Amino acid sequence: MARNVAFTYQMGGFKAPLLGLYLPPMRLRHVYLVFCVIGTVLPYWKFLPWVTEHGLNVSLLFQELFAMRIGAFFGLDVVVSAIVLLIFISSEGRRIALSLLWLPIVATLLVGVSLGLPLFLFLRQRKPDADASALT
Repeated sequence: MARNVAFTYQMGGFKAPLLGLYLPPMRLRHVYLVFCVIGTVLPYWKFLPWVTEHGLNVSLLFQELFAMRIGAFFGLDVVVSAIVLLIFISSEGRRIALSLLWLPIVATLLVGVSLGLPLFLFLRQRKPDADASALT
């Protein structure tokens, strides 16, 4: 008989009482930082072996990416998402006078949206966190 394991995430932390697991609360910027790591490791986990085998053969990369419709679907989705993210980083970053604005742009170009977006959100979240800690 399967046991129902309850998982809850609250502002007070992550709790899984039946597993004896409790993680203390994390600031939102730390969650974004965790996703920066995940967003770098997962894509490169598949990309680096390919580069090791084929080198930086860009034409072969695009040929294999668009060889099937499902690959083309994901490839085009990521390209459009990256363009929108670069526009968002540029406009929102200037609007809030974000320092290190170049960093998520370079991260998006070198790794992808999976790093660029959480890195931008991490950088943006630093100010509200600093303001909140100044009040306490």
